Amino acid sequence: MTIFIFIGSLLAAMALGVPIAFSLLICGVALMWHMNIFDAQILALNVIEGANSFPLLAVPFFMLAGEVMNTGGLSRRIVDFAMALVGHIRGGLGYVTIVAACLLSALSGSAVADAAALTALMLPMMVKAGHDKARSGGLIAACGVIGPVIPPSIGFVIFGVAANVSISKLFLAGIFPGILLGAGLWVTWWYLTRKEDLTPPPRKTFAEVMSAMRSAGWALMLPLIILVGLRMGVFTPTEAAVVAAVYALFVAGVVYRELNWKQLYEVFERAAMTTALVMFLVAAAMVSAWLIAVANLPAQLVEMLQPLINQPTLLMFVIMILCMVVGTAMDMTPTILILTPVLMPIVKAAGIDPVYFGVLFIINNSIGLVTPPVGTVLNVVAGVGRMRMDDVTRGVLPFMSVQFVVMFLMVMFPALVMVPARMMY
Repeated sequence: MTIFIFIGSLLAAMALGVPIAFSLLICGVALMWHMNIFDAQILALNVIEGANSFPLLAVPFFMLAGEVMNTGGLSRRIVDFAMALVGHIRGGLGYVTIVAACLLSALSGSAVADAAALTALMLPMMVKAGHDKARSGGLIAACGVIGPVIPPSIGFVIFGVAANVSISKLFLAGIFPGILLGAGLWVTWWYLTRKEDLTPPPRKTFAEVMSAMRSAGWALMLPLIILVGLRMGVFTPTEAAVVAAVYALFVAGVVYRELNWKQLYEVFERAAMTTALVMFLVAAAMVSAWLIAVANLPAQLVEMLQPLINQPTLLMFVIMILCMVVGTAMDMTPTILILTPVLMPIVKAAGIDPVYFGVLFIINNSIGLVTPPVGTVLNVVAGVGRMRMDDVTRGVLPFMSVQFVVMFLMVMFPALVMVPARMMY
């Protein structure tokens, strides 16, 4: 009955069009009434304590870093460098998009920020070159999925806090899976465009490639600084976010000189608004998380899934399918906050490595960002690229399907995630 109250009140509030953060609060109130422990002070205390977390300070700083990079010229130089490297290959603009997405993912950690930047920079070029607009928009949307997987990642920060898992280990474990997702997109784009008769741009000379690399050098240094700093224990993930924001501000304002005072105010405003949305979601979700623990829902769920506890691979398949279904209706952050406290006791009972589970969980939720009908990244690409949502959805389907295949390969072969991860840490 408690599980029914939890799920029923949440879905009912969402069906009425109540914002997810408030739906989570309504769900919490419904659970408190059901358990006869309603107390407004407990509700308020959990909301306040939900956002009172040092690791969560990484969220606003990574948000700020992403906004600065898009406004201050770092993202554009990354794209120019990718163009110099692979722009001359048949279908080269698609490969440029994939390479640029992997590099941008190592800078901002936000799928929405990366998708917006790539759409504005790459979509007009791809359409002008003769590529199908729907397919191009679909590729860009699918590339946005890589953003929360390759570190730094806001998704890993939120999951790490909610699951009490090392964020540094999550960051390092996400590198190779993110590259695998990019490789899957590369093969899919090659297959879809192999019969296109389009003339690619001429190959850049070695001098031009080196010039593009020098121009993007300051931007390319950031992921190296973050990864080396985390690996060597110089700073924590939260401190890495501050380093990323300060470094991006310095490069955009002093080195590239493309960020003026008026733009700086707008950048801070956008970062603050996005952070407020995320942090209120986190705070509201902590009420539900506390009540889930009080109602002992994880133990009830573990009991229901007891036949699968001794079959971790099959259990992971079931969890991944569950997350796929949830991802069609909910955004990434609330999905992490709602499901993590429920699923983690099951994962631990089955002996599954929490870092391995976290990587697969975030990959699944990231793909959910391009899963219709909600698909936040689909909406971003459609809005920035001035496309119909139906066209973007049609274009993203083959790429999304391959990303799910890559994810389930990682479920079947955990070594794809854990062997490179243990080499990193």
